[in-house]
Amino acid sequence: MALVEDGRTAEVHIERRGERSVVGHVWKGKVGNVLAGMEAAFIDVGLEKSGFLHVDEVVAMGVPKHKRQIAELLKKGDQVLVQATKDPMGTKGCRLTMQLSLAGRYVVYVPYGDGVGVSRKLLDDERRRLRRICAALPLEGGLIVRTAAAGASADDIARDYTALRRLWSALTQRAEQVKGPALLYSEMDASLRVIRDLLHAHVDEVVVDEPSQHERIVNFLTRTSPGMADRVTLYQDDVPLLEAMGTEKAIRSTLSRRAPLPSGGYLVIDDTEAMTVIDVNSGRNVGRGGSRLEDTVTKTNLEAAVEVVRQLRLRDIGGIVIIDFIDMNDEKNRRQVKATLDAELEKDRTRTFVADISPLGLVEMTRQNISDGPREVMSEQCPECDTTGYIPSDETTVIEASRGIAKAVKGKASGTVRVRVSPRTASLLNEDGRARLVVVEELTGKKVVTEPDSTLHDDEVKVKTDAKG
Repeated sequence: MALVEDGRTAEVHIERRGERSVVGHVWKGKVGNVLAGMEAAFIDVGLEKSGFLHVDEVVAMGVPKHKRQIAELLKKGDQVLVQATKDPMGTKGCRLTMQLSLAGRYVVYVPYGDGVGVSRKLLDDERRRLRRICAALPLEGGLIVRTAAAGASADDIARDYTALRRLWSALTQRAEQVKGPALLYSEMDASLRVIRDLLHAHVDEVVVDEPSQHERIVNFLTRTSPGMADRVTLYQDDVPLLEAMGTEKAIRSTLSRRAPLPSGGYLVIDDTEAMTVIDVNSGRNVGRGGSRLEDTVTKTNLEAAVEVVRQLRLRDIGGIVIIDFIDMNDEKNRRQVKATLDAELEKDRTRTFVADISPLGLVEMTRQNISDGPREVMSEQCPECDTTGYIPSDETTVIEASRGIAKAVKGKASGTVRVRVSPRTASLLNEDGRARLVVVEELTGKKVVTEPDSTLHDDEVKVKTDAKG
C-alpha cells in the first residue's frame, strides 16, 4: 500500500505472508517475570517473545500514577487483558498496554478511559460540532474523535461507537471463557487498516489492482462511510499499479543510504544502534553566479527539511533522529529552516518531538517507532560484513525474480521458457515444490525452467524461449 501526495510517494506499508503486524491485537495474557527494579513485567501472550508492560501502562483504578509500584499491582501468574502498541523488533518483544483502545472509522473507543477527545488537526468549529454530537451519546468509557470524522453526521458517529461497544462486549465475554495466553481480537489487515486510518475528505482516489481486494474495500466503506465508496476504483492496465505510480522506484530507494535533493544536494541516512543520523550535503549545488554562500546553503537546507520528513515517513524511521544541516551564520535562516521542518512534520501522522537547531546546525528529534519500515521488511543483515550492511531478504529476492520472469516472458510464444538467474535465486524459486514458479506459470501460461548462472546478480533475470517446449 502506498500514499501518494502531489505525485510523490509519501508512505509505504508492506505486509508479508505470515508476518502481520500485531499492533492493536488484544490478548488475555499471563504475567511472567515481574521486575521491581525496572517497574515492568513481561507478559506471555503466545508469541515467540514475551511482551513488555511498564507500570505506567497498567490500569489501576483509583491509584495515582506517581504512587504505582509494579510489584503491588501484578504478580506472577496473573491473567490480564493487554494490547500491543509496538511490534516486536530485533531481540525485543512487543510493547504492551492495559489501557485498551478499539479503533473505528471515525472514533476510537477507550473502555477504561473517560471524557471525549477530538483530533487537534480539525478546525475549531468542527471540533465543537463533534463534541456536541459525542455529548449526546450514551458513553461508557472514553472516546477519541479521529481526523477522519470531519464532516461526519451524528448517525455516522453513533453507528461507529455502537459497533465498537458491541466489539468490546464480545471481547470481554470471550475473555471470561478462556485462559491466557489467548488472542481475543486481531486488528484489521493492512489494506483495510490503511483505508480506515488514511481515507478522509482530502484523499482524491483509492486505486486497487485486485478485484477481490477492491470488493472488500468497497464493502467496508459501504458499511462505514457510504459517501466514500465511489472514490475507490479498480486498476486494470497492463503496467503494474505501483510501477505506474512510481512507487516501486520509491520503495527500492529506501534500501539506499542517499536521497537526492532538487538542486543537486543530497541526504546521507545512516542507522546506528542508538539513533538515525541524517547528513545534509550541498553536492552539485554550488549556487549561481553572484549568489552568496549563505543563500546557497540556506536553499539546500530548506530543500533538505522537506525531503528529510518525506524520508522519515517513506522509510518509517523511528526513535532518536539527528539531522546535520549545513552550517548557517544567519539566525533568521536557521529559524526559516526550522519552520519549514515543523510545517512538513504537520503532515506526519506519527508522533514527533523536535528541538531547535543548535549553533552547530544539528536538529535533535524523536519519532514514535511502532513497526518495521520497508527496509527492515525487505532486507536482512549481510552475513559477509559483520552485520554492518544489508542485503535483500530471501522473500524480497523471490518476489523480485518472480515479477522479472513474468514481465520478461509476457508476449513470448507458447512453450517452455528457460530462465537464467543467480544460483541463490534459482534455489529459492525451486523451494517448496516450485510453489513460486507454479504461480508464475499459471499467470503466464508457460512452463518455466530455471538455470543457475553465477555471473548474474540475485535481481537479474535472463530469458530465452525454447520453441520445442
